[in-house]
Amino acid sequence: MPAPKKTARRSLLVTSALLSSLALAAPAAVAAPSPSGSPSASPSGSPSATPPASMSTVGGARLGQPGTQVNLASGVPVLPKDVSARSWIVADAESGDVLAAHNAHWRLAPASTLKMLFADTLLPKFPRTAEHKVAPSDLAGIGPGSSMVGIKEDETYTVHDLWLGVFLRSGNDAVRVLSAMNKGVENTVKEMNEHAEELQALDTHVVSPDGYDAEGQVSSAYDLTLIARSGLQKKDFREYASTVSAKFPGETKKDKKGKTVRKPFEIQNTNRLLSGDADLPVYQGIAGIKNGNTTNAGATFTGVAERNGKVLLVTVMNPEKDEHNEVYKETARLFDWGFKAAGKVQPVGELVPPRSAAQAGAQPGANPSGEAGGSGSGAGGTAGTGAKPVASAPAANGSSGIGIALGITGGVLVLLAGGSFLVNRRWPLPDLVRRRTRP
Repeated sequence: MPAPKKTARRSLLVTSALLSSLALAAPAAVAAPSPSGSPSASPSGSPSATPPASMSTVGGARLGQPGTQVNLASGVPVLPKDVSARSWIVADAESGDVLAAHNAHWRLAPASTLKMLFADTLLPKFPRTAEHKVAPSDLAGIGPGSSMVGIKEDETYTVHDLWLGVFLRSGNDAVRVLSAMNKGVENTVKEMNEHAEELQALDTHVVSPDGYDAEGQVSSAYDLTLIARSGLQKKDFREYASTVSAKFPGETKKDKKGKTVRKPFEIQNTNRLLSGDADLPVYQGIAGIKNGNTTNAGATFTGVAERNGKVLLVTVMNPEKDEHNEVYKETARLFDWGFKAAGKVQPVGELVPPRSAAQAGAQPGANPSGEAGGSGSGAGGTAGTGAKPVASAPAANGSSGIGIALGITGGVLVLLAGGSFLVNRRWPLPDLVRRRTRP
């Protein structure tokens, strides 16, 4: 049985742009669960061999059931068999429909995919041009073996530099500096947990803002997808998440002539579907988002991609296959399935909007078509359906224009028409990218 047709009309504008999306709502519940009380995880956050028999039903009853959930029918492609992840989800970023899922609400260690929540919480707070001189205390408490971008004490960085470090190199040092600017790690963790509750990401509990393994720190494939959808509503989030390479400020030194210089160095995005690798081509239509890897979490990844007018979000957590780039390969297989199945498969659940959006949508005369997820002046948020398209151009401060999701297939920017949306079924995207296929 074919999926229902979309009722929202779209208007097409020729241009190039970035990508976007949003998140969730549900009844109030415990926002910061500890895995120690759950059979699905040990107190350290590392998972047991099997998911719990019952999980959260946010987004639909089937999403709370263990195992694979999909409505196979005539004309619907069969799911790929070579997906070994403990948990995964394939969702339509625009409508919020969950096309298929596997243990979607299993609370697992998230690793650096948790940085999506960090960015969604803090991006609106600081203009990208703001500068900060790094104090030794800013870098205190970074866990051993952490991924680092190479921030140095007593050097000054712009907020733009720091976010490049977070998104491209998954730099825990950049996270710590931004947390210091936000009144410290403790306050940042508090705000991240509050924001997770607002998004109704109720499987998520933050202990360390950088995603470093910590007792009781958990999330789920469902929550990470909600968080990505919220973050993608922000223009800066979309830009950073889709940047392949950029110049990062180096250390101030004196050259052979005694002149003080500060040479930048190049950083590459560690998202291999975006940057490619020897055994992995760039995925057609990919535009971010965030990868992670720790001892407890294994490999984790949330990605967003677009093909033929359809934008999908895929989250994969902890593949059991121990092969190089396995998390990206499994994500690519699920994307391939999702693009073939879109419009044919009946959803098994939905990505619900944030609590405040759901409440606003319930008010008489409410207009749910505005951009949500929060966007301050420093976030560079797009204003919604009336916003001007973003022109294709290299990013500031040396970011690679090739690396930003500005390459366009046919040069088309899609803006959703300002029609009425059922707030718990659809969420309007301010702009969608059409990526040129890259070698």
